[in-house]
Amino acid sequence: MNKKVLTSSLALAFLLLNLVSTSGANPSRPAPPAEVLSFLPVSDAVAVIDVHRLIYEALPRIFAGDPAKLAQANSEVEKFKARVGIDPRTFDRIAVGLRYTYPSPTITKIETVAIAHGTFDARALVAAGRSAAKGRYREVSHHGATIAVFNIGDQIKFLGLWKMKVNELAACALDRHTLAIGSLPNVRAAIEAGKSGRASSDLVALATRDPNALIGLGGNVPTELLKNLNVGNDAIAKDANSIRQVYGSIGMTETDFTLLLVARAATAADAKNLSDTAIGLKQLGGILIARMAPAKKNLAQSALDNLKITTRANETEIRTQFAAADLSAFLK
Repeated sequence: MNKKVLTSSLALAFLLLNLVSTSGANPSRPAPPAEVLSFLPVSDAVAVIDVHRLIYEALPRIFAGDPAKLAQANSEVEKFKARVGIDPRTFDRIAVGLRYTYPSPTITKIETVAIAHGTFDARALVAAGRSAAKGRYREVSHHGATIAVFNIGDQIKFLGLWKMKVNELAACALDRHTLAIGSLPNVRAAIEAGKSGRASSDLVALATRDPNALIGLGGNVPTELLKNLNVGNDAIAKDANSIRQVYGSIGMTETDFTLLLVARAATAADAKNLSDTAIGLKQLGGILIARMAPAKKNLAQSALDNLKITTRANETEIRTQFAAADLSAFLK
């Protein structure tokens, strides 16, 4: 994959992890309204994150054997709150819209906006941010709404482990308990979408197929995106070019995390070819695992051993699971 596409994807993942990497007493949890998804602007992909369960169920299991890392993550969240006045611990659910842009024939960028719903008062949260920013912010009006733009211009350490450069972060109260966070253009797009929404109902349905998922995802796979993929193999590239949509989810049992990924191809024959390629790559997985550091081998081997690949009509489905405790090694 193009390095800039990969970097943008990892940046989103680390941001989401940072927003949920804290623990504490479990507060009362109001059911987030379905309308939180309607604030999403036009998107190529949609993700829905159950922040509450990630905070109070998933992360304590992941870091059960490493309390020092959890304490460090909590410290970094406190720093984030002090810097912009936004406390991720008040988030209940986040809907994320991702849009692909192509500034050049070989580069794909991913623009994201997060719509957070929670127990907070969104307007008070933005006001707290202004105070915390100590002048390093400006206000922009758009369609009658006031957007606070924070001038970060610094490295922010996510999970106490990864550093990312953040220049500006915009935030705007969409209603009393809903906040849009992202770049200024993307927050403007969320305001314009309003409660009527502009994200595809098809993508929203894919992302919410499993109501019990920790994270759900549904996305289109545009031709332009596939052109920028560099898989290094003509046969694999041909299979990838047949994919039209992807969707999936991350779930959790008492001891394990579960992963579902489905590729929807153009035809049933394409899905069968894609399945055959995935099975072939699975057979090579052991070679790659042998080169991993010992701490990471457990998770990788468990995921490979539990990997199941099936084909239904024009869809190729991949399922696996792994112990929650093993995930900690991948978050270093």
